[in-house]
Amino acid sequence: MLLDLDSQVFVVDTKGQYWVRFSVNRVVSTPDRPHGLNYSLTLHGPGGNRLVGFDNAHSVRESHGPGGKSRGPLDHRHRMQTVRPYRFKDAATLLEDFWAKVDKLLKEKGVI
Repeated sequence: MLLDLDSQVFVVDTKGQYWVRFSVNRVVSTPDRPHGLNYSLTLHGPGGNRLVGFDNAHSVRESHGPGGKSRGPLDHRHRMQTVRPYRFKDAATLLEDFWAKVDKLLKEKGVI
């Protein structure tokens, strides 16, 4: 079901200023992508700024501070400027978690 969303864009407000974009591709399973997916699920606001994102497209620091280490691409989520690791369970949970964060941010901004 996640692969079927590849390249889909959905407007999520009545003024057309907020939209969601899905990019999902099958890749060879690796230790960094054991589920065999390269994905990016994003919410964009006015001007196209990314507000929320779940993806595994780039390296992420696993811990903060001077001793923080980066690994290769791994599952993580973005909220505004913050990036946190995300524990991928399955496609259905990924979609549920993504839409929950989208709804939360849109409510905070008074969009819905």
